[in-house]
Amino acid sequence: TKCGTKKTGSRSSIIDMLHSFSNIELWAIDLTWDVIARFSHVQVSEGVSLPTEFFSDFAKVADDEAKHFDLLTARLKELSSHFGDRPVHNALWQSATETKDSLLARLAVVHMVHEGRGLDVQPSTHSFFEKHDPASLPMLKIIYQDEITHVSAGMKWFVWICQHSNPPLECVTTFQSVVKKHFRSFLKPPFNTVARGQAGMTEEWYMPLTRAAALETGKTASDESSKSTPV
Repeated sequence: TKCGTKKTGSRSSIIDMLHSFSNIELWAIDLTWDVIARFSHVQVSEGVSLPTEFFSDFAKVADDEAKHFDLLTARLKELSSHFGDRPVHNALWQSATETKDSLLARLAVVHMVHEGRGLDVQPSTHSFFEKHDPASLPMLKIIYQDEITHVSAGMKWFVWICQHSNPPLECVTTFQSVVKKHFRSFLKPPFNTVARGQAGMTEEWYMPLTRAAALETGKTASDESSKSTPV
């Protein structure tokens, strides 16, 4: 179910936003365990499997997402609401379905594009809650700091796979190619360059994926290569 949230500052609007965040975290729990289970058999190249550290990194991410869901749903209860009281969207699951056959695509779209977008909206989210619901701010700050490490995990293992492929893949251009094929939309500014930078994602990774960059090169989101995605 698709849903929209208007930032009016009302109690209902605050609940809408917290409910939407809770939904994202619940999807994130499932998708993080899914990346562990679904791709556990992957061999990056002949004789090169994913190391134990890959699984422990994403187990930590899943634990964080569960913590975030608990924090958010507890806050909803404090506001006399509960998870399930509002409609939700399934954009993350759509992306998971789109990337179910490629670990590189899953890392790029779910753990770098979607998680990166979460970093981008943080400044406006912080301003809204600072004004209308300051009691939620400590929780949101915890979530924000954790999400930086989640983007970092996606970056870390995307790069590792590229470097250990045979032949090695150029990381930035591979990311852009994978996103164009599997995300099929432009990345939307403004970008939180500070948080993205802390996660290791510099502007060269994502700026070419904006509408402005596409217009400059005379391309559109549909003018993409039909080549299969590696790994």
